[in-house]
Amino acid sequence: MNTKPTGRLYWIKMKSLYYSILMCYGILFFSCKKEEISQPSLAPEINFVSVNPLTVKEYNDKLQFSFIYTDSDGDLGENNPSVNNLYLTDNRNQVIYEYRIKQLAPDNANVKITGVLTVELKNTAITDNSTLQKTTYSIYIKDRAGNISNTIITPEVTVIK
Repeated sequence: MNTKPTGRLYWIKMKSLYYSILMCYGILFFSCKKEEISQPSLAPEINFVSVNPLTVKEYNDKLQFSFIYTDSDGDLGENNPSVNNLYLTDNRNQVIYEYRIKQLAPDNANVKITGVLTVELKNTAITDNSTLQKTTYSIYIKDRAGNISNTIITPEVTVIK
């Protein structure tokens, strides 16, 4: 005598069991994902503080730009005076002024550093035939490993004759 169950009801139950098992494996597969450990960015980060003054006389007045820096591994700054690592761009004509940030932490210190930097542009000029011109400046920095920070853009500065 054959004791194998047959019939439509049997196949419906088997199909239901099959789908339940498949769904359990699917839930396990999609719910078990590798937990990602976030690493701090090695690139320095800067945040705008100020630009002073907001109106300058061409060829006469200095501009001072201040910003907060943070570097998670402390390799910001350079002891070599021929290496520049701070870049200030006049957004009217894309002229880039390069500066050097002195080394801020010892070599291989691997410590988080933060502070305020101020850079000075000795003067600026009007780049067209007008008597007044407005511009913004972009600033970014680069650490010793070559990691480039975000770029900040200053508020408008007015240059007058």
